Amino acid sequence: MNALCIDFGGTVIKFGIFNGAEALVTESLPNTGDRADLERVAGIVHGWGLPFGSAGIAVPGIVDRANSALLKAHGKYEWATGVNLDEWTRSAFGVPAAVENDGRAACLGEARLGAAAGSDDVVMVTLGTGIGSSAVIQGKLLVGGTGHAGVLGGHFTVDLNGPACNCGNIGCAEAVASSWALERDCTEDPRLAAALGHTADSPARILDLFTNRDHDDARPTFDRFISAWVAAIVNLCHAYDPAVVIVAGGVLGSKDLLLPLLRDRVHARLWSSSPRPEFRTPDRPEHSVLLGLSAAASDLRAAAAPLSEGMNS
Repeated sequence: MNALCIDFGGTVIKFGIFNGAEALVTESLPNTGDRADLERVAGIVHGWGLPFGSAGIAVPGIVDRANSALLKAHGKYEWATGVNLDEWTRSAFGVPAAVENDGRAACLGEARLGAAAGSDDVVMVTLGTGIGSSAVIQGKLLVGGTGHAGVLGGHFTVDLNGPACNCGNIGCAEAVASSWALERDCTEDPRLAAALGHTADSPARILDLFTNRDHDDARPTFDRFISAWVAAIVNLCHAYDPAVVIVAGGVLGSKDLLLPLLRDRVHARLWSSSPRPEFRTPDRPEHSVLLGLSAAASDLRAAAAPLSEGMNS
């Protein structure tokens, strides 16, 4: 049965109707930052006229699962905080919705229908603006009692004397090695900024750090980023015992360099008896979250009473 999948991303809302891993139709809209985005999405979906029996919705923050709502996203989607999105899909389309953190949805998508299909134990780490994480253990998403488990790998402490993080911790992996951390470093270090071509109008990207990694003024920062990522992934492996580590995010343009580097260093530092996980990247990273929502919607249908086919308009 088809599922409506909606990914409320930081700048873009991606949505579509999926049948398992198959995208029947997809669309995207800019995130305007107000509740009217729901009506815009609903208008386009109704226009498709395609049947679906359930929905999956991803939000970029901690989910209040009991109320199918965003609990907190640190400055993102303030309008959505506390909004019961299951009630919205029932009202707008006549179907129930599974509401999930976007990182968890991406991990579920890759574990069930993507690069790690067939593995019951998967960790996903997303290296980009921040550092996201999620875990599937014995075939089930790790959620925890309050929804915080598994998704805060970017906030593992990797430097006791490191910089302050936006979350309030000190020395988080994200505070040491993310896009926003790189922008801070370039602002504080003119030589690094010059080496990466960083300007106020054109901030340096993590890929610029890879491209210029052999520059004398960039190499220490490159090495620090790699070390922070390795430490975070070692922590994730020790915590969750995955068979596969999925690496995603803005670093994928350098995956041929990055994956072997991370794999070899992580394998060297794991507990002696720990199995050494495979390292993979998503085949279609732009669909990771939507694939996970398709799987979550399927789980919702399986757990609920049979639903009538079709979309109620």
